[in-house]
Amino acid sequence: MSKSISKPISGGPLFSLNDGQAQKIKSKCGRFRILIIGRANAGKTTILQKVCNTTEDPIVYDANGEEIDPLVLEASASRGLHNIEEELVFKSNPGFIFHDSRGFEAGGIEELNRVKEFIESRSKETKLARKLHAIWYCIPVDDSRPFTTAENWFFSECGTADVPVIAIFTKFDALDTKAFTALRKGGKSTTEAEELAPQHAVASFEVVHLKTVYTLAYPPKDHVYQRNMNTEGPDCSELVERTAAVLDNETLQQLFVSTQRNSLKLCIRYGLE
Repeated sequence: MSKSISKPISGGPLFSLNDGQAQKIKSKCGRFRILIIGRANAGKTTILQKVCNTTEDPIVYDANGEEIDPLVLEASASRGLHNIEEELVFKSNPGFIFHDSRGFEAGGIEELNRVKEFIESRSKETKLARKLHAIWYCIPVDDSRPFTTAENWFFSECGTADVPVIAIFTKFDALDTKAFTALRKGGKSTTEAEELAPQHAVASFEVVHLKTVYTLAYPPKDHVYQRNMNTEGPDCSELVERTAAVLDNETLQQLFVSTQRNSLKLCIRYGLE
C-alpha cells in the first residue's frame, strides 16, 4: 500500500478566545467569506448545509447587500445566468458568507476568467471583511475522470495569493464500493472487504490522481474526502478542522473558529471558552 498523502492536523490550542473577544473580532472583520467551486452535482449545496447545520436554502444577496427575490433567482438560473458576486447566507449560521462559482464546470474561457478575476479583485480589497478568506474546491470522484479541464486549469494557472484552497473530493463512497468489489474478488471476506475498502480506496486514489494535483503550480493547501453526504450521519467536521488549520492569519483563524461554535472538537482544540 502506498504512503498516504493525507496531512495530519497539527494539535494543540493556538489561542484562547472568550465571548467578548469573539464579538470584538467579528465587529472588526465582519463575517468569514468562502468561495465554493465545483461542477453541477458536485455536492456543493449539501456541504454548505452540513457546515451550517441546516437543510434550508440560503438567502441570496446582491453586491449591494440587497436580498434577491427567490423567483428572480429561479428565473436567472433557468436562463443560465449567475453572478459570482452574489452572497449566500444561511439563517442557521449567518457568520459565513459564501460565493458560488456556478457555471465553472463549463470550462469555457469566459467562466474560468470570471473566477480568476473574482479572486484577484477580492485579494486587492483593503478591508479584511471584504477579502476572500478561503476557497473550497469540490471535485466529485464518482466517475473515471475526476479532473477535467477546469480543475487542471485552476491548479495550474489560477494563483490565489494568500487565500488557502481546500480540495474536497466528494462522493468518495463510490470509490469505496469499487475497492470493496476488488477486495472480494481478491479473496477477502465480506467483513474484511468492508473494513479495508476505505483505506484501499484512498491509497489507490492518491497514487492515480492526487499526487498529480500536488505537483501542479498552485496545489491546494490541504484536502479532505467526503463520503455518503446524502445521508443524515456524515458531517463536515474534518473540512472545518482542516480549514482552521491552514489559515495562517491568526485573526482569521479566530474568526473562523468563533463562527463554528457548533463544532465542539474545534472549540476545544482552539481553546474557545
